Amino acid sequence: MRQEDFIAGFPGTLVETYGKALGYIPDPLPAFISLAADVLVQSDQAMLAVGRLDQLGRSLPNPYLLIQPFIRREAVASSRMEGTTADVGQLVLYEAAGVLPGSDSDVREVANYVTAVNYGLNRPTDRPVSVGLVREMHHLLLDGVRGGQARPGQYREQQNWIGRHGQAISDARFVPPPPDQVAGLMLDLEQSWQAPPTLPALIRLALIHYQFETIHPFLDGNGRLGRLLMSVLLDDWGVLGRPLLYLSSAIEPYREEYQDGLLRLSQTGDWNAWVRFFLRAVGEAADDALARGNRLLELQTRLNAQYKDRGMVVALKLVDELFVTPAFSVNAMAERLGVTYEALRRTVERLTDEEVLTEVTGQQRNRVYVASEIVRVVNPLQT
Repeated sequence: MRQEDFIAGFPGTLVETYGKALGYIPDPLPAFISLAADVLVQSDQAMLAVGRLDQLGRSLPNPYLLIQPFIRREAVASSRMEGTTADVGQLVLYEAAGVLPGSDSDVREVANYVTAVNYGLNRPTDRPVSVGLVREMHHLLLDGVRGGQARPGQYREQQNWIGRHGQAISDARFVPPPPDQVAGLMLDLEQSWQAPPTLPALIRLALIHYQFETIHPFLDGNGRLGRLLMSVLLDDWGVLGRPLLYLSSAIEPYREEYQDGLLRLSQTGDWNAWVRFFLRAVGEAADDALARGNRLLELQTRLNAQYKDRGMVVALKLVDELFVTPAFSVNAMAERLGVTYEALRRTVERLTDEEVLTEVTGQQRNRVYVASEIVRVVNPLQT
């Protein structure tokens, strides 16, 4: 980083750090910022999109019909931003069988993301979102995968920097705060997200996400954890009645613009430009989730009508469960549904013949079946 790239009034301080390079310490987040009129209009429009998604979620008798599929979609999209190549199909197979042919390290990273999101969303109702919870989610995120040697759950004690692989700190694109500043900065940030709101929720979230990524408190996993934290905060603040809004799929196509926007804010203090980008991502994510949610509901309605007309009671139980668990073995699913193995086996054969299910192992034993159409709807790689 070069001091001349930062204009007067930028929201931070440059200090000397490792290798005599400059590190950036962000100022505490302001309780209020003055934004352009078009940004405030955009905030209202984004909230309308979120409200339409919320209305869909509140109408569901079983919210997990959409919650778990959307969490898987978020896990894949967020991990892809860090170079992971696993898709939703591989993820659900991993969840069902615990192993995949060849290397499954990418899939494990994505599965860890699902675990960490669910941990944050399903914490005890009286437990606030705190830096302690953030550290616990970080530990789950990096447990046993790439970055697992980087002290999961512990703030960094070394200077990190952002740039091309192998690039020296002197040539880095951005250098976060020195490690001795991290704990205090995170406590300040915790106060910001726990404080009574003085800004609209989505604008507040844009500021908090910027601050977290700027602090970069861990040696690895900061990008994924920062995006994960947004989902947990949206739920904690009650922005939606159900946790259905996840932003990585909307950010991923604009990855360079996202990274440039974070850096530009640090250099210039132009909150308007960053918040505009963020609100656009929120609106696109909400609209996309609404469209995919309706497709899932239409699929569920069609399958339920089809098997209700035939009096296939076990098939009706299975169809609803497929949206939560789209890959399964017959033994595990029979236990989950409380039906006999033989009754479920006959039903699975019928649904496989009708191409609702696909057997994916090619084995005679330990077979795994996948509801392929559900996976296709959720997959970030497909529209």
